[in-house]
Parts: sequence; structure tokens; C-alpha cells
Amino acid sequence: MAKQPINQQKDFFVYVLGSRRKDDRRTYVGWTTDLQRRLRQHNSGAGAKSTRGRDWLLLYSENCTTRNEAMGLEWRIKRDRKFRALLRNAIELNDGAPVPGSHPPAPVRYQKINAPYSQE
Repeated sequence: MAKQPINQQKDFFVYVLGSRRKDDRRTYVGWTTDLQRRLRQHNSGAGAKSTRGRDWLLLYSENCTTRNEAMGLEWRIKRDRKFRALLRNAIELNDGAPVPGSHPPAPVRYQKINAPYSQE
């Protein structure tokens, strides 16, 4: 079966991963067409260089209809330090392993903290 060209994909996801080692909490923001595959890649060391050697948990994801929309949202989230700090504080990890029964926060539309996001 041939792969579809990237512009014909139906689902694009922006995601925020979280990781913690003792008191060192980190987030990573990216976009993908397959969240589960991408999370496995990050946790196996085949993801982005900055995510290697850590255990990652999905903290946030949002579905986008186009690649450009996903890339734009990724760019905005990467620069929104308050939003990432809010997610970083919510990391429920114990020595890098997910707490059994923990779940990512309920899906919500991304909003810039203290200034609702609006596309213009």
C-alpha cells in the first residue's frame, strides 16, 4: 500500500510530552500524524535528539486539520512559556516512569495564558 502524500493526510496532531528525573521536569513540543507511533519513537530513543535517554508521557495533544495549522500551533506553544510551565507542573511521573492509572489532562483547545488565542 502506497503512502499518502503529506498534504492529503486527514489528521495532524500537536503534542506536548513531559519527563521528570528527580526535580528536573522537561517538556517537548512537536507535531505528527500518528501520536502513538511518535510517543513510542521518543521513548525508544528514535525521536528527536533532545528527547533521547528519558521516559516521556503525553501531557497534551490537539487535532489540527492541516499540516500548516499544526506547524503554526506547534510554533506558538513552543514560545508560550506560561502554558508549558503549567503542563510541566502537572507531570505525574516518579523517577521517569508514569504513575499507574495516570491520564493526560482532558483535551482542551490551546489558549495562551492570560490572553485568549485568536487567529487573525
